[in-house]
Amino acid sequence: MLSALPILAPIFALILAGFALRWRGIAGPAASVELNRFVVWLALPALMFKLMAHASWAQLYQPAFVAAFGLACAAVFVMTLAWRLRAGRHLADASVDAIAASYANTAYIGFPLVLALFGDAGIAPATVATLLVVSVLFSIAVVLIEVGLQSERRPRKVAMKVLHRMARNPLIVAPAAGAAVAVAGLPVPAPAETFLDLLGAAATPCALVCLGLFLAEKQPAARTAGAAGKAGSAPGSSVMLALTAGKLLLQPALTWWLAMRVFMLPAPLAQMAVLLAALPTGTGPFMLAEFYRREAFITARTILLSTVGSLISLTILLGWMRHGG
Repeated sequence: MLSALPILAPIFALILAGFALRWRGIAGPAASVELNRFVVWLALPALMFKLMAHASWAQLYQPAFVAAFGLACAAVFVMTLAWRLRAGRHLADASVDAIAASYANTAYIGFPLVLALFGDAGIAPATVATLLVVSVLFSIAVVLIEVGLQSERRPRKVAMKVLHRMARNPLIVAPAAGAAVAVAGLPVPAPAETFLDLLGAAATPCALVCLGLFLAEKQPAARTAGAAGKAGSAPGSSVMLALTAGKLLLQPALTWWLAMRVFMLPAPLAQMAVLLAALPTGTGPFMLAEFYRREAFITARTILLSTVGSLISLTILLGWMRHGG
């Protein structure tokens, strides 16, 4: 457990800091909402733009790695989405649950962990995994949420409304603009680079503090049970445990099978794929839930449970890898 603790400890410290601010009344009841707006509209878009703008074809062209990591991620997302829809969940809420079960914390935990174990050879795989999670998976979830929130019945009007809202969504526009800059080969001016660095560096700590602020809010009983218990679905605690198990157990197991048995990746690359898939849930799903004013309690607790659980699961995985797994 000690091998994963130095990397995970700062995450808990930031969540605890936000929790303490709200619990002691230093931050007001609107603090989590306002801080979330900063993350969603400025910090996270800056990080996503920078990732895409600096991505090179040499980094991204790893088809077997992309297939192993991406297909496992997509499988967990689709299975969770189908399960939650069958349980009577609204499409927007089911999409948030699905991304909570498949959104690996590659940016904050993945990079330092992979670099510590594999050195510079881990930079490209960690970058690819981060782009898949932060840009591709995130965008798919946003599209599904937008579709679910539309009341129009005619497909053409629904499509137009979704496209219109996506064109105004910073979490879609930022990575798309970054990709356009990368494809065009345009350099990012030094002042703009500094601006992106400063804002992007604030995304993760602010998101974690925001999560702590939210967790410190008193959750009415109807809210905590109602979101998960609609239409006869499982109680909230069971849903959180299932989402956590999907993230920490199912996703890395699927990734291992695809990497080793289907795509026959070299052992170091396969280990990196499995390790990145085994990371706990990042704060992105919580940001989405808060941004769209969906039920965020289950998502917040899933992030917390998966992060705590990863102390055990990552330690076991690291031990297995050291013994030639």
